[in-house]
Amino acid sequence: MPQLIMADNQDVTRIGFCHIISSLLTMEPLVVHHKQALIETLERHPNAVIVLDYALFDLSDIETLFVLETKYPDSWWLLFSSELSDQFIKRIYLQTRHMSVLFKDCSAEELIVAWHDILQGRRYMSSSVSQTLLDSVQQQRLSAPLTATEKQILAAIASGKTTKEIAQERYVSTHTVVTHRKNIFRKIQVNNIHEATKYAVKAGLIDLVDYFI
Repeated sequence: MPQLIMADNQDVTRIGFCHIISSLLTMEPLVVHHKQALIETLERHPNAVIVLDYALFDLSDIETLFVLETKYPDSWWLLFSSELSDQFIKRIYLQTRHMSVLFKDCSAEELIVAWHDILQGRRYMSSSVSQTLLDSVQQQRLSAPLTATEKQILAAIASGKTTKEIAQERYVSTHTVVTHRKNIFRKIQVNNIHEATKYAVKAGLIDLVDYFI
């Protein structure tokens, strides 16, 4: 069982967390209140599990977390906070290997599940965090850098026009339209015309009335 390090400056949260998982602990948690103490404790326990309230701890930025994970590659982290930005969460899951996020309004059952996952060498991802990441991907798709021509062709595709019809309207070859379509599908990460049409509607490239006619 790895050493638990509590890097949370809220007494109630810290005590409550330890109480919920008390039956799963084999050693007394270590409490740290600032970055230097955290580093000194990690030097003694490099494979520890750190429960950290990032928002209330004296870490200057997310890059500091990345440095700490790199320096102590056997450590596991549970970022246990009341609120974290979507961009922060996205970077944690995309740019780290041993960090998980859990919000303080979670249930006791969810906290125990997260703890079990981390002890077994797995990152925990709650349903709310999963939704945050999915929303981020969707937003990226909706803001994909389509050219003006690509937007026009996507709108034509979504309106039900065939490759041949689009080519005739634009005075280009069908091969050119097919190439544009492949590039469009790749950029917006869709696999077929139905998915492309849904994207076009959400992006405002065609009118909803036209979509349902």
